[in-house]
Amino acid sequence: MKRRAIVLVAGLVSLSPGLAWAAEAPEVDSGATAWMLTSTALVLLMIPGLAMFYGGLVRSKNVLGTMMHSFAAMGVISVLWVVCGYMMGFGKGAGWCGWDPGLLFLKSIDDKIMEQYRVPEYVFAMFQGKFAIITPALIAGAFAERVRFRTYCVFIAVWGLLVYNPLCHWVWGADGFLYKMQAIDFAGGTVVHISSGISGLVAALCLGARRGYPQNAFHPNNLVMTLMGAGLLWVGWFGFNAGSAVSSSLATAQALTATQTAAAAGALTWIIVEGLHQGKATALGFASGILAGLVAVTPAAGVVQPSGAMALGAIAACVCYCAILAKNRLGYDDSLDAFGIHGVGGFTGAVMLTFFIREGSQVRPMLSQLGVQSLAAGIAVAYAAVLTLIIVIVLEKVLGFRADSDKEMAGLDHAFHGERGYGMLTAS
Repeated sequence: MKRRAIVLVAGLVSLSPGLAWAAEAPEVDSGATAWMLTSTALVLLMIPGLAMFYGGLVRSKNVLGTMMHSFAAMGVISVLWVVCGYMMGFGKGAGWCGWDPGLLFLKSIDDKIMEQYRVPEYVFAMFQGKFAIITPALIAGAFAERVRFRTYCVFIAVWGLLVYNPLCHWVWGADGFLYKMQAIDFAGGTVVHISSGISGLVAALCLGARRGYPQNAFHPNNLVMTLMGAGLLWVGWFGFNAGSAVSSSLATAQALTATQTAAAAGALTWIIVEGLHQGKATALGFASGILAGLVAVTPAAGVVQPSGAMALGAIAACVCYCAILAKNRLGYDDSLDAFGIHGVGGFTGAVMLTFFIREGSQVRPMLSQLGVQSLAAGIAVAYAAVLTLIIVIVLEKVLGFRADSDKEMAGLDHAFHGERGYGMLTAS
């Protein structure tokens, strides 16, 4: 009996390091993990939603080529994010980007549970990767119907590495200088929408307008598809914003409610303004208002109450509507209003959220926070604009970015993919 007791004690001692490690390992929060898995899928859903939204707005000869801009990002950026993008965005270091060789190919997080959120780090990495995918896809709306597909793929790869990943690190990385300044960007107003919007504007101006613009009217080929795309974006945005809480908690509910409220207020405000200005409320206007509201509330979803979200949605709808009117007067060809909605709406939300922060969430006096928000937005504008200009000029000279005249007239679908979206023989 005594011998058995000694053996039992010896066995327990030999297992004690493993038992101690198991006791110290963070326990997975199954509720938070389940929500983050759902949010990751919802944000991925936004990309085919964006493809439908953009695809319906172009001419029939360019519908597949335009949709391929979104789908190509799902392939190109996903691979780069796993190889080095996550490391650049969320690795350690206070420099231009994060650095941790262990994060290359996500090697060091294979069995890691994040202590702060109690979710597997794989889930967090994949969630953030969807943001990296949709951001360059948004840019494509600014130069739709006139670029080479091959060069576009190179562009989004280079842009993701040199523009998106560093901005992501500065704003969301624990060592990022804008993060340490307490710049508020809950789900990507600065990182996603300002950067993509201003980059789209720079690229559109650099590449020039579509042939025949603005003398000829370029009518959407399928507004039904555009509305479906807007609906998918609205649904997916719950993962985009509420998922950014990285929890299943009160903060998640607050962000989700703000998202719904801002989208509805933006859509309603847009068709009211449009009705007063043009005498008709259009389906495209309603869809544009949805996006304006969603874009504006993205940086603010975690810090504003429903009334503040409603105000941001309404303000953004008015400002974005005026931005599109200004585009039409100035004559530059932001094909699908990537700058007019994402750039302008993102900047509006990032700065104006200062005036609607809920009591208890304010970390600085209002004027001080306004200065920080304006500085962060300004840095994003300047950095994205300069880097995009350099990238576009280099690619245009090396590979040729703008499609040849004959291929542009024939349409992207046939010229670059050898297909036609609707099996039509006409190029209109």
